[in-house]
Parts: sequence; C-alpha cells; structure tokens
Amino acid sequence: MLKAERRNFILTKLVKEQRVNTIELAEVLGLSEDTIRRDLNKLHEKGLLEKVYGGAIPVKDNDKNVFDIVISNEKKKREIGLKALSLLHDGQVIIMSGGTTNLVFSKLIPPLLKATIYTYSLPIAMQLSQYQNIDLIFIGGKMQKNAMVTIGMDVLQVLSKIKADICFMGASSVNVKQGLTEVGYEVSIVKKAMLEASDKVVSMFTADKLNSKTPHVVCSIDRLSTIITDLNPKDKILEEYHAAGVTVL
Repeated sequence: MLKAERRNFILTKLVKEQRVNTIELAEVLGLSEDTIRRDLNKLHEKGLLEKVYGGAIPVKDNDKNVFDIVISNEKKKREIGLKALSLLHDGQVIIMSGGTTNLVFSKLIPPLLKATIYTYSLPIAMQLSQYQNIDLIFIGGKMQKNAMVTIGMDVLQVLSKIKADICFMGASSVNVKQGLTEVGYEVSIVKKAMLEASDKVVSMFTADKLNSKTPHVVCSIDRLSTIITDLNPKDKILEEYHAAGVTVL
C-alpha cells in the first residue's frame, strides 16, 4: 500500500470509528508502530486529525458545517454517509445534488480523496472547498434561496457537457411505482440532467422518504443504480426495491 493510500485508509477509519489506535493500525496494515506514528504525526501537522496518546481522534471542529445549518435526523444521515464512503475512490468525477443528507456526507469524505466534484449546492460547495485534493466545480446559475441551490438554463448547459462516474442524489420522495420524485419542478429538471450526465446514480435518503411521493417525477426506480438508507438492507420495507433490481445499502 502506497503512503498516500495508507494515510487515506487511516482517515477513513477515523471517520467511521471516531478513534484510531496505533497498535491496531500497525497490525491491520502489517507495518511497524513507528511508521504508523509518523503517519499520525504528519496528518496531525496538516490539521487532518488530533494526535492523542496511543492513537488519534478527529479534529474537534470537523463536524461543523460552514453555514451552521440545523440538520434533522443527523445521526441517521451520518449512517447513510458512512455507507456511501465505500463507493468513493481516487480519480472519480462526481456530481452531488443538494440536501442535508449530501451535506452530512460531504463532511465525511476522506480529506485526502483525489476527485473532481460538481455541485449546484452552495453549502456543499463551501464544505468541499476545505479539501485540498478535490477539484471543486460549483455550477452557477439562478439561486433558489430556500434550498441554496442553483437552477435554470445555465445549470442545465453545464450538466449537458459533463460525463460523471457517479452522482450522489438526495430525494424528497421515493417509491417503486413513481420512482424518485421532487417537490419543486425546477429542481426536478436539474436532477434529470444530473442523471443523464452520470454513469451511476446513488440516491441517499432517510427511511421516512420511502413509499411516499411528491408532484414532479425525476426518474423511474430502475434508473437508480443504488439506494442508501439508514435501515438495514434486509429490512422488509426494502424488499420491493431489491425486487425492482436496485442495489440497496
């Protein structure tokens, strides 16, 4: 494992477990404790973790979002974001929609991830601007102030020229018959463009969004590659989604 990969592994493990142990890391990675200590010291110097006796913990301010937005069901959305981390890898071109689930997810992204991320969400763009290895493209346009996302032809034109590996998309409502639906017409049009621009589409939402519907259709359920909820993937309520051919995490 290369040095950069090793340090990314440490940071990802730290996000998931909220603490890493020097001895345990040395055993898992098959390296000396001195090597692990040097890695932790270097990551501490860069402000990516806080070195403590026997290991490291997250930097204390890491959980604050830039706009100090109140997030409902934050614990559940963190669970969703942790599941989604398995879909990230270096070199990806990523589209991220708006919403608080994606905002929570953006705070969990490993700091050393090397990727290109497009987003039309101002809060998510500001959050991602703190990551030194991410090429961030904020898609400008008319601002929908209540959601702090951009809409309109300018956004659609940019999306029409993108070919992304994966799109992480929030949802107002999801059900097997109507698929993914949205409250606002203009946001639904932008999300349709995101779908067309992406090889894979991952929709992330809390379980209260399941089996509900809102006025504007974004896509049918079979257009989604994966859905991620806070439920156990084997939960009975998700059986019809499995049957529809969607991967459920």
